[in-house]
Amino acid sequence: MDAATAATATAAAALVWFRKGLRVHDNPALDAARRSAARVYPVFVLDPRYLRSDPAAPSQGSARAGVARVRFLLESLRDLDARLRRLGSRLLVLRARDDVSDAVCAALKDWNIGKLCFESDTEPYALARDKRVTDFAAASGIEVFSPVSHTLFDPAEIIEKNGGRPPLTYKSFVATAGEPPKPVMEEYSELPPIGDTGGYELLPVPKLEELGYGDVSQEYIPPFRGGETEALKRMRESLQDKEWVAKFEKPKGDPSAFLKPATTVLSPYLKFGCLSARYFYHCIQDVYRSTKTHTKPPVSLAGQLLWRDFFYTVSFGTPNFDQMEGNKICKQIPWIENEELFVAWRDGRTGYPWIDAIMIQLRKWGWMHHLARHSVACFLTRGDLYIHWEQGRDVFERLLIDSDWAINNGNWLWLSCSSFFYQYHRIYSPISFGKKYDPNGDYIRHFIPVLKDMPKEYIYEPWTAPLSVQEKARCIVGKDYPKPVVDHEAASKECRRRMGEAYASNRLGGNPVKGNSSNSSRRKFSDGGQDVPDSSMSKQPR
Repeated sequence: MDAATAATATAAAALVWFRKGLRVHDNPALDAARRSAARVYPVFVLDPRYLRSDPAAPSQGSARAGVARVRFLLESLRDLDARLRRLGSRLLVLRARDDVSDAVCAALKDWNIGKLCFESDTEPYALARDKRVTDFAAASGIEVFSPVSHTLFDPAEIIEKNGGRPPLTYKSFVATAGEPPKPVMEEYSELPPIGDTGGYELLPVPKLEELGYGDVSQEYIPPFRGGETEALKRMRESLQDKEWVAKFEKPKGDPSAFLKPATTVLSPYLKFGCLSARYFYHCIQDVYRSTKTHTKPPVSLAGQLLWRDFFYTVSFGTPNFDQMEGNKICKQIPWIENEELFVAWRDGRTGYPWIDAIMIQLRKWGWMHHLARHSVACFLTRGDLYIHWEQGRDVFERLLIDSDWAINNGNWLWLSCSSFFYQYHRIYSPISFGKKYDPNGDYIRHFIPVLKDMPKEYIYEPWTAPLSVQEKARCIVGKDYPKPVVDHEAASKECRRRMGEAYASNRLGGNPVKGNSSNSSRRKFSDGGQDVPDSSMSKQPR
């Protein structure tokens, strides 16, 4: 059903099921419900898959979501509830015992819902969940309206226009896509009332401490507050500087800037749908029309939103997109298995301060600059440790507040040179790359306090400092801060050799299997590699 048909349909009661799309502005599902029903039930279901506490997780939170992302979600829900209340409604928070679809189907039945409205999703988990709900709705005679509004375009339509296959390059995607639909611009001052919810306990949005994660340290509070109100404020502040918007060019930017990040930091708001991608795109175009010249895709600000849609489309049209095996666009590379090296990377204990500071920022804030992401992803995979990108993907998926299934997997495929980008010999140096942005090491000193007194000459390579310097800085390498887990110069050379062999095997039709655990790259320590910010390696506004 299209939006026009949905707007004219009538139902005694409509249920708006929020999952992503945690906003009032440009929300076609909410708009259709308010136009077509006498009563509207705005519902969010707490999913134990993402929220249930897991004491065995490597840091506080659940098995699939770290504290920073859960906090951002709860803030977004509280903000959504406040905005709905200003319209005479409220957010109805339900708690699923196990399967979210069971909770939604029960509410559809118990509240005598005639119309179900929700934003469509493309993740495999969401597709399976949504099918269970829509099958129930169809069997119960409930009308379903599920518009595409999380992305600029409908991935299915792009694939159909491209001959049934997803476009695998940005250029072909943009040529196929054209211009995105306009956002829903109408504003309204009220929503239909909520009907009877008899028999249901209406929960407030829970507090973080009520989820069983233990005593969450205050240092794990990211400086980015969740919610539509903050999203619109941040977007407007970013777009006020028209010259900055016109000249925006990714991947340029300072990955070491943390007090005032060098990007919009709008990606988590896009991920949770606190900010409409179409509305953001529309506002960017308004700025472009008021300037004489501006940058163009793929490096422009609007171009980053197109990158986002590109990955949504490729992921939707590629079976097993989130894994190496069975993924026809992914090179089969015999990554090694080394739990000790992986944990050192994950926990920020590699002995390379630039890499460790980034991973600590990730754990504490749930966010880091895109070039910082590139650095640590390269280090884990094709640059130094030669460990499977799926392991790094899982860490990012759990900890990032802007963790997005399509984009996260797409970026790891890209940065490991498993797909999209194949210049595996171009490696980020874990020493000189960060140094050129922040020669004093302020970023490192902030996130690794034990190094705060290390002279700048040694801050990126503390193991090279004389013992007297280490003692004066109260940081003995090997005791207070770890020694490097690999020699970058030797390890990067070995990675290039292995990648070359894997590529040759792929060309010959081989199918390498996973390699064995190896400690052979633990050698002496020196610097090497290249500084390689590549203009094609940036995939949405961070």
